[in-house]
Amino acid sequence: MDKKKQIIISIVLIIALFAGLWITERLVGTNSMLIVVLKKAVIYALLVASINLLQGFSGLFSLGEAGFMLLGAYTYAIFTIPEAVKGNVYQYYNGGLIHVNLPVWLALILGGLVAAFFAFLIGFVVLKLKSDYLAIATLGFAEILRAVFQWDALGGITNGSNILRSFPGFKSVLYPFVVVGLCMTAMMLLINSSYGRAYKAIRDDEIAAEAMGINLFKTKLQAFVISSFFAGIGGGLLAMYQLTVKASTFTSGLSDELLLIAVIGGIGSMTGSVIASFLYVAANEWWLRFLDQPAFIGTFQVPLLRSGFRKVVFSVIIMVIVLFYQQGLMGTREFSIVGIYEKLTGLKKKKKVKASGGGTEK
Repeated sequence: MDKKKQIIISIVLIIALFAGLWITERLVGTNSMLIVVLKKAVIYALLVASINLLQGFSGLFSLGEAGFMLLGAYTYAIFTIPEAVKGNVYQYYNGGLIHVNLPVWLALILGGLVAAFFAFLIGFVVLKLKSDYLAIATLGFAEILRAVFQWDALGGITNGSNILRSFPGFKSVLYPFVVVGLCMTAMMLLINSSYGRAYKAIRDDEIAAEAMGINLFKTKLQAFVISSFFAGIGGGLLAMYQLTVKASTFTSGLSDELLLIAVIGGIGSMTGSVIASFLYVAANEWWLRFLDQPAFIGTFQVPLLRSGFRKVVFSVIIMVIVLFYQQGLMGTREFSIVGIYEKLTGLKKKKKVKASGGGTEK
């Protein structure tokens, strides 16, 4: 298939996706469980993809994702709270110190840049470490950052241990899909470029990569900063989804959850990150909810169905997936719409040839 036809097919499919989302939102309403799950899942897809960019393609094991998400979320919230309500939000800090209001898109980019800046600063120290030591160092950074943002001395900026609220959220499910789609496209272009090949070379064999002329530290730092940039944007989107921001929610457990989704989807597969994110959020937030509700057959109560049982079943499902799909659902493969289209059309052509008696292929 020529490149022009690939572009046309991709554009048609993207238009069909957004048209389907728009129609679905109009039919079921913005507050329906389906739309809520779609919003959270697409944000998680971006966050998990940023982890995969760092760990799956660069081989750097980090547990500081929550810290960079925190920076993105706070930056977005601080710079988008309307001036008219800042007095209520920062009621314990005389209305706050920052009185600048930015457009939503600019605040999201700024959140990514702030996260990238902090990643650049700490990267000079932590990237000299390897494996578990790097993970512990980035985890420590995230925990320190969470404590600092709750410090009363910074209350005029971060509102201390109080929540930030009253900033803009999503008006439509299309918004997070557009932002995440652009970010995912940028990541895929990066992975398929010479920079992406350098990341993979370092992941596979650092000694061989260095022998080929790749600057190990510079390339690792680049991957670390870019991954953190997208994590910061994801944090801003998560703030828009939750409509509140509080440092205590960005715990190490959140980083672990996102890493788990990356493992389920397949370390080294962006497609796997997206698929696993949607399946994980849908199962955890929606499909298994009935397990938390007591059920009766006549006067007999069905055993085990009670609050918290959903988590038990969900954990078992994850264990089964990890046992039978040790490389994740996608492994290192990528899902290609154009590739599937070519296979389907190729099969049809073969069938037509056989049906017309044109002979068999060798």
